[in-house]
Amino acid sequence: MKGIFPVERFQSIRTPFYYYDTELLRKTLRTINEEAGKHDNFVVHYAVKANANPAILRIIREAGLGVDCVSGGEIEAAIKAGFKPSGIVYAGVGKSDWEINLSLDNNIFCFNVESLAELEVINELAAEKGKKARVAFRINPNVGAHTHANITTGLAENKFGIAMRDMIPVIRKAEKMENVEFIGLHFHIGSQILDMGDFIALCNRINELQEELEREHIKVENINVGGGLGIDYEHPNRVPVPDFKSFFDTYSRHLHLLPGQKLHFELGRSVVAQCGSLITRTLYIKQGEVKKFVIVDAGMTDLIRPALYQAYHKIENITSEDAKETYDIVGPICESSDVFAKQIELNATKRGDLIALRSAGAYGEIMASQYNCRQLPKGYTTEDLNII
Repeated sequence: MKGIFPVERFQSIRTPFYYYDTELLRKTLRTINEEAGKHDNFVVHYAVKANANPAILRIIREAGLGVDCVSGGEIEAAIKAGFKPSGIVYAGVGKSDWEINLSLDNNIFCFNVESLAELEVINELAAEKGKKARVAFRINPNVGAHTHANITTGLAENKFGIAMRDMIPVIRKAEKMENVEFIGLHFHIGSQILDMGDFIALCNRINELQEELEREHIKVENINVGGGLGIDYEHPNRVPVPDFKSFFDTYSRHLHLLPGQKLHFELGRSVVAQCGSLITRTLYIKQGEVKKFVIVDAGMTDLIRPALYQAYHKIENITSEDAKETYDIVGPICESSDVFAKQIELNATKRGDLIALRSAGAYGEIMASQYNCRQLPKGYTTEDLNII
């Protein structure tokens, strides 16, 4: 494992911290552009909620992707990173007035609207500025996804989107409003999806809705299918780049776009997850009554996914090549849920060893907190380590 990480450089950096392999990130972005580029009407946006590290955003912007934002803060971060407002889509079930005004002032591409109440507020605020807001309606397709319940978003029971039965009535209301322009439909069924059958089910549902809209003579310029493509958390070395070919080909084969329609994607995890690792240092080895613990200086404040979702991250001792032993890997936070993994095999570990939690580039650094008055972890890229 030493060959994958610049371990000597790591020794002088205060842990815990995030390390981003920018060569892998750029390879991933090239693959996205190559596969999406095979389809003239495909447009890819990066979901900023996955990782808003400025260096990461800069590289993604240089690759030519647009952005998907879910808060005013993300819009500000995207603009600061150099993304053009014309490539920003703004989603989110609870947009506040200042966030809507910020978006209007910057003339973003589109609001992904999630309720009639939100539409009315956007129309009102746009009227005050003498502007016309472009809107797409997020429709809840009631399509399940084979993923964790907490990251499934396309079921009728979820808080997201407008019910299918309300789709045409809300479009008709938008058509009567003077300060909004209806330009598309938005869908998103969840995250960390590896079964292409889930995306096929979404395509089939969209095809049905498109037929309904055609009968009503309603034209839709843009279809946005969100993101959701998962990664291989168990084998980050073997599968460092997700299967974008199958992902884009699935939509190309199964979604019946009409002439002139553009298909938008909002990829997050699949763009940045594999390029990032959380690097932490071993504080103590503790022999309990029934198990042995590796206590590290990173905790759920630095990477909350295992505590929040019982998520799996491959864990490696990058400074030891000794025979493997069985440990629980735990952090210093005063919570019983501050556990990264239980009963896993790890090269024999001692105080001071560096531990890498892999596939942490998405929903890692961005979700970090200062609980227990801890400092937020810093993020370093491959380029940063050349100047430290």
